[in-house]
Amino acid sequence: MIEVGSVLLHEDVIKNNFVCNLNKCKGACCLEGDSGAPLNHDELEILADIYPKVKPYMTAKGIATIEREGTHVTDFEGDYTTPCVDTNKECAYVTWENGITKCAIEKAYEEGAVNWQKPISCHLYPIRITAYPEFDVLNYDRWNICSPACTFGDELQVKVHEFLKGPLIRKYGENWYRELEDTVAGI
Repeated sequence: MIEVGSVLLHEDVIKNNFVCNLNKCKGACCLEGDSGAPLNHDELEILADIYPKVKPYMTAKGIATIEREGTHVTDFEGDYTTPCVDTNKECAYVTWENGITKCAIEKAYEEGAVNWQKPISCHLYPIRITAYPEFDVLNYDRWNICSPACTFGDELQVKVHEFLKGPLIRKYGENWYRELEDTVAGI
């Protein structure tokens, strides 16, 4: 483990290569899994507030799911997540673009309809955060559907933490990311 501020990072985050390759995976991470995207408690109110502005970017099935279940749900482990269409299919916030899944929240953000990009768990994927009262632990979540991202990362020689620079800065700040870079350079 590598310690940066009050965050512990698994070494895989700085050693493994990763760059999303949506042309290969088609955004499968938004379609598959045991539940929706993990949500922090502070994101619940944001989702409820922005939903009317995100709704025009969503599919009819996604809208019906939100209208029926709400802007978030509690999964089988008791954690907050985004709702899924047809129980455990695609995230309710999925939209489609040229056969590739995209996030309707992010589309609304890109077009200036909302000022929140998307849940941090989605933005940071394949990093998953385990939050403790005094510190966070960042782990690299390996999933076979992301093998094209691993191959693409290898081709481009981009580490997980480098690929996720923007989301890591969003979560922990620029000073923290600079400290991470300094720590990695010293290894």
